[in-house]
Amino acid sequence: MLISCVAYEDGKKLANISQEDIRQYVSRPECFVWVALYEPTPGELAEMQREFGLHELAVEDAQHGHQRPKIEEYGDSLFAVLHTVEIIDDELQFGEVDVFVGRNYVLSVRNRSKQGFKNVRERCEREPELLRQGSSFVLYALMDTVVDRYFPVLDALEIELEKVEEKMFAGAANSRFNIEALYQLKQKLMTLKHAVGPLLEATGKLWGGRVPQLCAATQEYFRDVYDHLFRINQSIDSLRDMVVTAVSVNLSLTAVQENETTKRLAAYAALIGVPTMIAGIYGMNFEHMPELKFLYGYPLTVAAMVAIDGYLYFRFRKSGWL
Repeated sequence: MLISCVAYEDGKKLANISQEDIRQYVSRPECFVWVALYEPTPGELAEMQREFGLHELAVEDAQHGHQRPKIEEYGDSLFAVLHTVEIIDDELQFGEVDVFVGRNYVLSVRNRSKQGFKNVRERCEREPELLRQGSSFVLYALMDTVVDRYFPVLDALEIELEKVEEKMFAGAANSRFNIEALYQLKQKLMTLKHAVGPLLEATGKLWGGRVPQLCAATQEYFRDVYDHLFRINQSIDSLRDMVVTAVSVNLSLTAVQENETTKRLAAYAALIGVPTMIAGIYGMNFEHMPELKFLYGYPLTVAAMVAIDGYLYFRFRKSGWL
């Protein structure tokens, strides 16, 4: 589905144009066309391929989707695959944005992503001095927006970890629930890592070393994107280490709780065992046993049981077993 098709020249918007007028504007030296598609059909991509002369391998990747984040160079044009991440119903929803960039065109293809890039277009139009640099600045703006949207996701995962840690130390949930929550969080971080890691490597090619001619004038902007990706990548690694540590701490707390329970059970067993032993001795019913005829034998025996249990209870409470 065609979302927008706009022509720009000298950093300023010329007009919203129809698909039939694309070739007319693309042929002008100082003009470029920015087209946005959402989940296009193969036929729509084929039409754009004819309009802009897109490489067939790049078009094939855009049609199939589910590509690894990357930036590929085809002659004097670029093809970028970016993964978008959104939080929907406390779950991570991943989408894909494929961007075709040439000297006089930008084609963005969005799949499985609810968030659009209308704000990116508005931002570019508010900065004509930067937009004058052409299609490479639009590529930067799209990449910068996708990367910046990773930060709220990372913050949400960090808050999720903090909540699990609070439950661990508050004892509000059982150990199995905590382990499952931490494992799910680790899976989310791993999936986010798969979106950030490859893009970090690919973005490095746009500002250092042999930079594509298309991006020669915007290297410092792509370096800024690289810095953001580097920070996000480090934060993901730190969170993953914290999750592993939290799992270990949860297991340790479980062992401590089990040890406390074992001590309590042992203490109560001792309290029950003393009177049981005394009652067992005098319940053997042998004919010749001392104190069987003693007038105060029963109350003294009960008093001895209570006194011994009272002493044991005092010692157990003092040592923290009860």
